[in-house]
Amino acid sequence: MNKNESKYFNTAMLMDEALIELLAKKEYAYITVKEICNKAMVNRSTFYLHYETIDDLLSETIELINKRFYSNFEDSNEVSENIKNKEKSKLILVTPKYLKPYLQFIKENRNIFKLTVNKPELFNASSAFEMMYSDYLKPILDMYNVPVFKHKYILSFYCNGMIAIIMKWLDDDYKLEIDEVIDLISECLMIKEINEKYGENI
Repeated sequence: MNKNESKYFNTAMLMDEALIELLAKKEYAYITVKEICNKAMVNRSTFYLHYETIDDLLSETIELINKRFYSNFEDSNEVSENIKNKEKSKLILVTPKYLKPYLQFIKENRNIFKLTVNKPELFNASSAFEMMYSDYLKPILDMYNVPVFKHKYILSFYCNGMIAIIMKWLDDDYKLEIDEVIDLISECLMIKEINEKYGENI
């Protein structure tokens, strides 16, 4: 990365972070370019050098969040490979292997997580979920012979239950260690019992 690229990246990061901070305090529709520039400590000409609209900045910010999230996992292709190879015993995703980096990301990015939960439409959460369902969750549930009509209900139950536990953890200022949160999620969501019903023991 040359000097100009580095300067562009740093400026873009400042504006991404500024937008995230502002979103935690007010609705997206009421955020102005002036507020973003003030928060990022850049001038308006710098903003318009990078973006045409705040929507462009939002798109970049979402991309930044996704990259930051997936960088926490050692191999993002591992699940796809396990599905392809029908590695059934490796497709239980509510385990320390997957939950630990997920919870570590949330601990380090508390505001981002709360924003995606509280303003899902802004972050295209439904589209992201549909893509995840199609690419990963449906094939896994099919492999465990879970009837299709149950898929969305089961996933809604598990996702909302896990989010509720995590939000409580955040509200309590991380009083529990990450390993304790993982044990709590597994216990509350009865992961072992579900796995015994539909698949192999873990």
